[in-house]
Amino acid sequence: MPATIITSDDLREFKMELLDDIKHLLSKQGSGKLKKYLKSSEVMDLLQVSPGTLQTLRINGTLPYTKVGGIIYYDAEEIQNVMIANRVHHTIKS
Repeated sequence: MPATIITSDDLREFKMELLDDIKHLLSKQGSGKLKKYLKSSEVMDLLQVSPGTLQTLRINGTLPYTKVGGIIYYDAEEIQNVMIANRVHHTIKS
């Protein structure tokens, strides 16, 4: 089996390619792109609610969901819409 010699130029090129890939991934994350569909555990983390509260939100129709093969999925955009629709604005009375 022949040995492969790696030069410092090869390592430098690899480093630059790796940095470009990392920058690309970070720019996608920084743009605020959420996954299209979230599982229950992700929604609980996002909204900071318990499994029971999430179930209540499903049952009373607050959060629309899709069930596929026993797994419940939530559309990230619909969650955002529910949050906006339920925003509470307080006015300060003098």
